[in-house]
Amino acid sequence: MIRSLVTLLICLFGAVALLVSAPAGSSSISDQARKLHFSSIVADTHDDTTQRLFSKDFDLGARNATGHIDIPRMREGGLGAIFFSIWIDGRTMGPPAIQKALDQIDAVQQNVRKNSKDLAFARTADDVRRAHKEKKIAVLMGIEGGHMLGNDIRMVRIYSELGVRYMTLSHFYNDEWADSSTDKPAHNGLTDYGKDIVREMNRQGIMVDISHVSDKTFYDALAVSKAPLIASHSSCRALCNHARNMTDDMIKALAAKGGVIQINYEKSFIDQAYKDASDKWSGGVVEMMDKLKKQCGDDDACIGEKLAEQEKQATAEGKLPHVSWERIVDHIDHAVKLVGADHVGLGSDFDGASMPEGMDDVSHLPQITDALLKKGYSEADIRKILGENTLRVLAAAEQVSREMQSAP
Repeated sequence: MIRSLVTLLICLFGAVALLVSAPAGSSSISDQARKLHFSSIVADTHDDTTQRLFSKDFDLGARNATGHIDIPRMREGGLGAIFFSIWIDGRTMGPPAIQKALDQIDAVQQNVRKNSKDLAFARTADDVRRAHKEKKIAVLMGIEGGHMLGNDIRMVRIYSELGVRYMTLSHFYNDEWADSSTDKPAHNGLTDYGKDIVREMNRQGIMVDISHVSDKTFYDALAVSKAPLIASHSSCRALCNHARNMTDDMIKALAAKGGVIQINYEKSFIDQAYKDASDKWSGGVVEMMDKLKKQCGDDDACIGEKLAEQEKQATAEGKLPHVSWERIVDHIDHAVKLVGADHVGLGSDFDGASMPEGMDDVSHLPQITDALLKKGYSEADIRKILGENTLRVLAAAEQVSREMQSAP
């Protein structure tokens, strides 16, 4: 969860066939874009919808009036693979963090079983491709924050066995062994124990995710990992100077070892004017979250509702500027020009962030394909950005795991 202005109210919809007519929000896209998009495997590496699975008012299989994700809208947007984020506040550590993570993993698994006509649980790149052939949406999971290990390296293996396919090394706050981008440095990047955890992630086939980590933690993880890294939901710092984004040098280093940056759609990550105004208005991401938690406790739905209301009012009053969804494409284009189309993907942060105007929910994804075609991107490169790059890194992590486990 990016929770960057953090945990919006979000939801999901019903079911329509995978190769179906374009959603209303994307009705103006070209026939070429529609055909390309709905025949590709479209993967989103970061969605915070997991929190909504605990609400009695939310049904993943039905169209919801709020939120960004549900089965009907995923179908309309042509989404073929979704990584549900397993997230808890980074200040919760030890056994309570593990228990809450296990509760969320179970909720994802139960929802896949409940909606098995539309969803298929996936552990491997081949599983995703199989689900696509069966016209099902592949469901994967990512642990958003190393604090959910409870400082116990054995949990890497346990989470892997439960189907977790990436772990973000830290979240908003430093954990016991890795520094965060939004906290004061405590470890000078990764501790020796943190480096052991990265090695164990390699061994277990869990992708190393460096969204949320400090720059030093990124470079430490890059040096240690035998498998390519991902930035599951980060954008480009050259276009928007946010600590959660990656510098050009970091993106180049990530790509040089085969990694992928999955672009985040959060307004304060993609638009500098919005970030500056938002920082002034809110006092910063962590500060805003703390204020809302005082009002709502651990009720994420309450936090999302209040944040949405406050942002809407601030925008109406001119305190926050409007941001177009096309800024997402600007960040994709910047990264591609920097390192090539083999190293860029999509990590929306749906249901955990403030979406730009025109990207109201997952049903609007075909607009990205249409925009890239209009920029002159080849169909092959667009397929890579939509999902093939993510599947390549997932497969690479699997290969490294097999090699490490078969080594004497």
